[in-house]
Amino acid sequence: MTAPFRVPVPLRVLATVVCAIGTASGLVACEPGTSGGLSAMAVSYTTDIAGTRALENEGVRVRWLSCAARLDSAASASPSARAAAGVDCEGETDDGGKITIGGTVTQEIGGRCVHGDLTAKSDGRRVFRAYVLGDCNAPVPTPARTPAPPPARGDGGAPRPTVTVTVTVTETRTPFP
Repeated sequence: MTAPFRVPVPLRVLATVVCAIGTASGLVACEPGTSGGLSAMAVSYTTDIAGTRALENEGVRVRWLSCAARLDSAASASPSARAAAGVDCEGETDDGGKITIGGTVTQEIGGRCVHGDLTAKSDGRRVFRAYVLGDCNAPVPTPARTPAPPPARGDGGAPRPTVTVTVTVTETRTPFP
């Protein structure tokens, strides 16, 4: 009797990562944007990355941050209206404090920056208000790894609009002696 064939764990992890990247790529390609070129996925991703950097530049140690964006239906209904997306981020500091970023984004530039009106708070204290978040002249970012998801939000089973969520996790590793 022969033992069943088992796929080594590293190969399974690699296969999972490849499938996740393929799925995300397909979602980006299929996501409808507005006439202004905004997409909820791009806005949430860029706000997450740029917001994390801006908070850390202000001395806030970010454990995780998760952003969700939704396109303004009024902007997509009228060709003359300026495209906009509402964005809400929530997260946690290294010491367990609450982080929020919220506001409106009117332009997203290639994963590097967002334009709009955004306010960040840490433990209820306003950390910054920004009209441009990120570095619009920076090279296009490349993801280093797939981050872990944040804790699930309770929604009480109520119907929710379709949103896109991204997560940034800051991780510190201590080598074993």
